[in-house]
Amino acid sequence: MNTKQFAVVALLIFALISALGMVRQAQSQGDKTPYPKMAPLEQYLMDRDAEITLAKSAAPEAISRNAKVMVLGRHGYETAVEGTNGWVCAVERGFTNDLFDDPEFWSPKIRGANCYNPPAARSVVPIVEMRARMVLDGLAKEQIIARIKAAYTRKELPPLEPGAMGFMMSKQSILGGDSNAAHLMLYTPLMDGANWGADLPKSPVHLIPMFKGAPEPIDVFIVGTGMWSDGTSAPVM
Repeated sequence: MNTKQFAVVALLIFALISALGMVRQAQSQGDKTPYPKMAPLEQYLMDRDAEITLAKSAAPEAISRNAKVMVLGRHGYETAVEGTNGWVCAVERGFTNDLFDDPEFWSPKIRGANCYNPPAARSVVPIVEMRARMVLDGLAKEQIIARIKAAYTRKELPPLEPGAMGFMMSKQSILGGDSNAAHLMLYTPLMDGANWGADLPKSPVHLIPMFKGAPEPIDVFIVGTGMWSDGTSAPVM
């Protein structure tokens, strides 16, 4: 191989290495948004009985025993068990609960079991149901945001009721990043987290801007319980 041929080969090798580096960089950047679009519907659905069991495991049995249970169907949430105590238990997906720009909004892994008390059942659950219906109808994020805003303007969605909260104490839930933690969800109007002492050193209260920046005018404060719904110890948040 003469000097000219060697130079050409070296140039080709350098170009190949550079191209591979660009591919790896693109893959690395893509990993930051692992769920850029909705997965096939089947990946979000569950066996009906398994979903009922998971939903009811969100709260202590004394609460969930007589709660209404909703499961996700092909067109939205459906009532699977009629309740008598005003509570509603359901398994949320990323698209029913996360910020619209959350990288896990479309994650098919999210399974967040929640038991809503009566005020939340009347004023938070309708948001969850509406989001699910629009997602499964194939609407884009921008359309969903616009319709939720319009629904609040036309008073088709109820205002948040005082005292709205939910139990998320299931061992089996899968939340963001495949994590889980036993906690209570406290729903409030948008406010400064300092009013609750949220996220201050050694404070058990954390502000999760679950809807902040989204069309729903709601903040969520979470408080770790230190135990699962079956009474066993859970890691402290």
